[in-house]
Amino acid sequence: MTGIIGISLGDVTGVGPEVTLKAIAKELSSDDTRFLLIGDADLIQRTNTQLGLNLSIATSGKASDNARVLVTNPLFTALPENLAQGSAPAANAAVAWLKDGAQRCLRQELDALVTAPVNKEAIVDAGHAFVGQTELLSELAHAKRTAMMLLGHDERGRWLRVALVTVHVPIKQVASLITPERIMLAIELAAKSCHDLGLPRARIAVCGLNPHAGEGGKMGDEEITTIGPTVSDALQKGFDVVGPLSGDTVFHHALNGEFDAVVAMYHDQGLAPLKAVAFDSGVNWTLGLPFIRTSPDHGTAYNIAGQGIANPSSMIAAIRLAKQLASKPR
Repeated sequence: MTGIIGISLGDVTGVGPEVTLKAIAKELSSDDTRFLLIGDADLIQRTNTQLGLNLSIATSGKASDNARVLVTNPLFTALPENLAQGSAPAANAAVAWLKDGAQRCLRQELDALVTAPVNKEAIVDAGHAFVGQTELLSELAHAKRTAMMLLGHDERGRWLRVALVTVHVPIKQVASLITPERIMLAIELAAKSCHDLGLPRARIAVCGLNPHAGEGGKMGDEEITTIGPTVSDALQKGFDVVGPLSGDTVFHHALNGEFDAVVAMYHDQGLAPLKAVAFDSGVNWTLGLPFIRTSPDHGTAYNIAGQGIANPSSMIAAIRLAKQLASKPR
């Protein structure tokens, strides 16, 4: 494809810069895609040198440049070297770069945005009202019907695709936030994602909330009062959907091809099985935005940052998904 993929550099005291440059070095030979790195040019060049990648990077950041890899920084001053992990300058920069990437997508200057990992605690400690990158991007795009999907495959090429009804909320609040509207949105967006991926069908499984999907109301009644009726409504609308199914078995069946996507009720219900089968190659895809956004499915990994040993597989997968989606008519 010919296009420009933007990558916001995330928290530079984590592994974001390393996995980003490693992934780009891997991808440059696959097609003619160009990359716009949104981050600190000096830090990017230092990382490039330290990793021995020898990438040719243009620092003007103008799309008119012929370089395959460009860098731009909406901040007018370079970050200090040797920042402490999770420091406020790094957190502030990560937010500024994320916002800049979103605005470029909204202005249609980029074909997609890939976001490197940030640290939520550091961003909140720096004074930002921040829940997550998904939520901030939804707010910036004025997109009220979005959902998070995580997808990845195991070593045998078997895929899990998981859309979440609730995301970054405490467990004690989950039951009150599971509404027919949220469940229906996740079903609709999961089905659309299958179409966007070019899958031949969109068979969706919907998890229950409680153990064994509530055991007929003996262990919670959300399956009877909310989830089940919403699944029935979705069937009436023409969706190929089943549920509520027990969360302790549904992912086994999805991995074996019975379902194309799973709708999970809360964060860990969906992400635990996904990361069990695709820890190094999982991708976070924000459904429902007016632009393409993907992200590696891992955090800042402070414990290995700066050591040159970070695995770029998830960033590579995020870039490849962004390119795949950008190549299709929208």
